[in-house]
Amino acid sequence: MTQYVYGKNVVNQLLQNKKTIYEVILSDGWKDKNIVNTLKKRDIPIKILGKKKMDALLKNENHQGIAAKIDDYKTYDIEDLLEAVPEGKLPLFVLLDGIEDPHNLGAILRTCDCVGADGVILGKHRSVALTPTVAKVSTGAIDTIKVAVVNNLTQTLEQLKKKGFWIAAADAIDAMDYRKGTYDVPLVLVVGSEGFGISKLVRKHCDYAIALPMEGCITSLNASVACAVLLYEIYAQRNPVK
Repeated sequence: MTQYVYGKNVVNQLLQNKKTIYEVILSDGWKDKNIVNTLKKRDIPIKILGKKKMDALLKNENHQGIAAKIDDYKTYDIEDLLEAVPEGKLPLFVLLDGIEDPHNLGAILRTCDCVGADGVILGKHRSVALTPTVAKVSTGAIDTIKVAVVNNLTQTLEQLKKKGFWIAAADAIDAMDYRKGTYDVPLVLVVGSEGFGISKLVRKHCDYAIALPMEGCITSLNASVACAVLLYEIYAQRNPVK
């Protein structure tokens, strides 16, 4: 099946990655001649639409006047993620427990790409899918980070534990300071939902919890922001400045 994804950065990334594009829709006021020239060179069909028709087709007004018709985004299983880890590299996966906001998922994918994470794991239920909004926010990372969708998060964690992974929960309860975490091992970072955090069942399968200090009046961070801070701490400890 196919879908439309939108946003200038998204389409540019698709073109750079030479991903199959069946059609590109441009608003009738489109002015970027570089993209138009690239599309013509690659014989990619172009359709011009007025803004109202484009809004209706994409069911979104934040498309920046450009959209591309592509195949649905592929998802993977855990074995695919494990096999794709480069030899000699300490694996790092991010498991998202109940993330429902596509903006958070897109931002997390973007950070995962930046720190060289090896994949993101989503539950089949109670989780956002790989939508055009996720693609737009990820600015192309949706194509570079493998996403596995699993039926049972706890069984997946136990499967990874048997393969030598440690499981670190981003959770304030019974947690150590995030700077004291053990990161020089194959690792899964578990991040909970925006409103409810990590479910009790998933939390029971984690080896330890890490928390970010909260010195002000606010008691929590946005899920994608917290995930970014933790991923960069993991990166910093694994790649110390010499």
